[in-house]
Amino acid sequence: MDAELARFAKALGHPVRARIVRLLAGRDRCMYGSIAGMLPLAPSTVSQHLQVLQAAGLVHGEVSGPRVCYCIDRGVLARGRALLANLRNHR
Repeated sequence: MDAELARFAKALGHPVRARIVRLLAGRDRCMYGSIAGMLPLAPSTVSQHLQVLQAAGLVHGEVSGPRVCYCIDRGVLARGRALLANLRNHR
């Protein structure tokens, strides 16, 4: 459980990645287009942050023609919330 929590925390351990998760979690559908256009960063930097989030399972990216569709994995996000809530229950 601690390793899982650490992986989740590491993925969200940068303000840009937290912002990306917040952007995606606030949508009912996958987001087409460039997330980089919504952030004051170079597309390559945003891409690196998306790779970290994808490796942690928080975000999925699917190629749709020339675009990529990004979605939050709500199950993984809920699991992360549960792990954080569980911190106070362990001694």
